[in-house]
Amino acid sequence: MTKKLTDEISVAGQISPEAVGELAALGFKSIICNRPDGEGSDQPLFREVADAAAAAGLEARYVPVSSGQVSDADAAAFSAAIAELPKPILAYCRTGTRSTTLWAFTQSGQRPAVDIVEIARRAGYDVSGVMSRVARGAVDVERPAARHDIVIVGGGAAGAAVAASLLRRQRNLDIAVIDPAGTHYYQPGWTMVGAGVFAAGTTARPMGSVLPHRITWIKAAVAAFDPEHDSVILEGCRTVRYNHLIVCPGIKLDWGAIEGLDQTLGKNGVTSNYRYDLAPYTWELVRNLKSGAALFTQPPMPIKCAGAPQKAMYLSAHHWQTTGRLQNIDLSFFNAGGVLFGVPEYVPALMDYVRQYNAKLQFNHSLVAIDGPAKRAWFKKTSPDGTAQTVEAAFDMIHVCPPQKAPDFVRASPLADPAGWVDVDHATLQHKKYANIFGLGDVTCTPNAKTAAAARKQAPVVAENILHAKGLRRERCVYDGYGSCPLTVERGRIVLAEFTYGGKVCPTFPDYLIDGTKPSRAAWLLKERLLPPVYWLAMLKGREWLAKPKVMA
Repeated sequence: MTKKLTDEISVAGQISPEAVGELAALGFKSIICNRPDGEGSDQPLFREVADAAAAAGLEARYVPVSSGQVSDADAAAFSAAIAELPKPILAYCRTGTRSTTLWAFTQSGQRPAVDIVEIARRAGYDVSGVMSRVARGAVDVERPAARHDIVIVGGGAAGAAVAASLLRRQRNLDIAVIDPAGTHYYQPGWTMVGAGVFAAGTTARPMGSVLPHRITWIKAAVAAFDPEHDSVILEGCRTVRYNHLIVCPGIKLDWGAIEGLDQTLGKNGVTSNYRYDLAPYTWELVRNLKSGAALFTQPPMPIKCAGAPQKAMYLSAHHWQTTGRLQNIDLSFFNAGGVLFGVPEYVPALMDYVRQYNAKLQFNHSLVAIDGPAKRAWFKKTSPDGTAQTVEAAFDMIHVCPPQKAPDFVRASPLADPAGWVDVDHATLQHKKYANIFGLGDVTCTPNAKTAAAARKQAPVVAENILHAKGLRRERCVYDGYGSCPLTVERGRIVLAEFTYGGKVCPTFPDYLIDGTKPSRAAWLLKERLLPPVYWLAMLKGREWLAKPKVMA
C-alpha cells in the first residue's frame, strides 16, 4: 500500500514485480528502491522490479541504504534521484521507513522540522528520532521508545523458539521480540518445495500467529547495537532498552556477490531453493527439462543448511531418472569446498548416489558470474597451490546457492568477531565481552552446522543460561554443537546426518530404527511428515522434544 508524502513522492514497503503494473495505473512515473538486495528470504531483487518497471513504462533507480544507517551521501543520492526522475515517484524499502527517513533528510532546511515530522506522521511514520539526530548529531538513548527485561532480535526459528522456551520456564517474563517481517517461514521445507513434495504455502505462516502471545512484538528493523547503554537502535533512530539481549536475526544471503545474478534470478533457467518465491520455479524447471546441462552450485562455508545445495541436485536427478530423462541430462555439482560433505561417515552413501545419477563433482569451484540470457556461468577454480583460473560452463538450468554472511547491522556492531559473526562462547552461547548478551542461530560464531536443528538445541540452553544470569537457576547449561542435515538423496529416502562439534557423529535414534549413514525410508518419513509439526507445534511452542539442555559439568 502506497503512502503519500507530497504530490511528488509517496513511499511503500517492499513491492513485488507483479505490483508494478498497478503502480503505473495509479499514475506513478518512477520507482526508487532503497532496500539492499538480500535482506530477506522472500525479497525480490531490484533487477526484477526494474525489469517490470521498464515493461510498464516506468523508470527505476537503485539507491540502497542499510537499515538505520542513512548517511549524507545516501541523502544526496536520494535527492538527486528525486530531482532527475519523472514525477510522481514511489520510493520503497522493507517497510517504507528508510524511504521516509531519506525524504526527511532531503527536506532539512527546506521545511520546518515540525512540518517534516507531521507529514511523515500522517503517512504512518515516526521520523522524530531522525530530526533529533540531525539537530544534535546523536541518538537519544536516555529517552528510549521502549524498555523490556529481555529483548530478542529476530523472530525466525531461533528467536521464536528461545522466546517460547523462556516463557515455558517463567511465564511472567517481560520479553520483546524485534522483527520487521510479517511472515515466518519454515525454511527447511523449501528443498521439498523445489522437488514438488511440499506446496510453498505450507512453509509460511503469519508472524503474529507464531510468536508467543505473551511477548511484545516490535515490528521494526534493527539498525545498530549500543551495548554500552544496553540499547538496540531501530530504524528511524528509536531505541529499545534491555536488561538482557538475545541476538538471532539469521543470516544474509549475498546475491550481489555473484556478478549478473540479480539480473537473471528467477528466469532464464536460473533458480534457488534459498528463496521462498523461487523454490516453486526450481520444480518448474525440473519438470520441464528434457535434456541439456543442469548445474548445481555451493559457495564457500559457512552457509545455512550445508547439505541443501546437493539435496536439490539429488531430488532433481531422481525425478529425471524416474521419468527416463536422466541419460539426456549432463549433471554437475560445482562446490567451492574440497569435499562432498564435511563429516566423512556420511560420504560413502552420498557417493553411491553421485555415481547412480552420473553427476560430475567439480570441487574448489566458486560461482563468480552468470549470464542468464546467454546460459553461461563462470567459476573461480582454485588449485592446491593457491593459484586460480576462471572456468566457463554452459547450462540449461542452474540452481544457485548464494554466498552468505552475517547481516550488515551485526557485522558493523561491537558484538561481532573479526569475521562479522556474533562473538559468543561456543558452549554457553553467552557473549564473550558483554555478559548480558547471548546469541544463537545462524548469526553466531559457533562452528556448528547452521540448521534449524541446531537452533532447536540452542534455544533451551540460552533460556536456561539467561535465567541463571538473572539468579533464577543454580546451574548453567551447555550446547554441544549438535546439528542435523537430512540429505534427501531420492524421493522417499534420506541419509540422516547428525553430528556435534568437530564432526562427531551423534545419532538421535538407534540404528535399528534409523541408521543415519545409510539411505532410509524411515528418515524420509521423519522429514516429510514428522519434522514440520515438530517445528510448528513443539519447537516454536517451547516443547523441547529430544532437546533437553545439558547441565555444565
